[in-house]
Amino acid sequence: MITLYPAIDLQGGRAVRLVQGDFEQSTVFNDDPVAQAQAFADDGAVALHVVDLDGAREGEPAHAPVVASIAAQFPGVVQVGGGMRSRPSIETAVAIGADRVVVGTAVLQDHELLAWAVDRLGGALVVALDAREGMLATHGWTQVSDRSAVEVAEELLGTGVRHLLYTDIARDGMLGGPNLRALADLARAVPPLGIVASGGISSLHDLRRVRDLGVENIVGVIVGRALYEGRFTVAEALRVLAAT
Repeated sequence: MITLYPAIDLQGGRAVRLVQGDFEQSTVFNDDPVAQAQAFADDGAVALHVVDLDGAREGEPAHAPVVASIAAQFPGVVQVGGGMRSRPSIETAVAIGADRVVVGTAVLQDHELLAWAVDRLGGALVVALDAREGMLATHGWTQVSDRSAVEVAEELLGTGVRHLLYTDIARDGMLGGPNLRALADLARAVPPLGIVASGGISSLHDLRRVRDLGVENIVGVIVGRALYEGRFTVAEALRVLAAT
């Protein structure tokens, strides 16, 4: 079964959603992120994806106390990202109760940091690959490299990394549906790695399409704006993802 990760993005201490990662296009959905996490739990969520947006922009965690409160109250898995570019930042995430830590291009550029993170976190490490038209995006999505996400994912085979978070930037926050072809191509290229998909989920039909790809190593899907806008509930999403 594919795990549902409702998203809580933190900006200014509030739960927001961005459009294609643009800080100038943010919508506040809840002034109390801890209450939002509890609401997701009450609806049946067993996992959360929490992103410290201010931390991502500043390069180090900015909302550790809020994330700690979420982790302490939420009864399931809390996956945390945003600003995880150094050993101290990663250690902060562990200390405040993150079950899984999402790191980005910092570990792709620093092989020593990657090796340390794999040793420190093991299966709790998630490497984020963000792509625009299939090419890896870096520096907070502001730059696009000349390397494809598939190429980079293949290079991570054998490093000890077990999980990837794949985001199609053009779909993020747009509610236009996921890029199924790109998702399936990436997952099939690295069958040993578990893939968590992000970007574009707008309906239960989109979740069915991801589920029905039948790619076994697509193990999770992150949903944000569609839940906040009431297009479907956590409970409804869980039923769809559990169906065969």
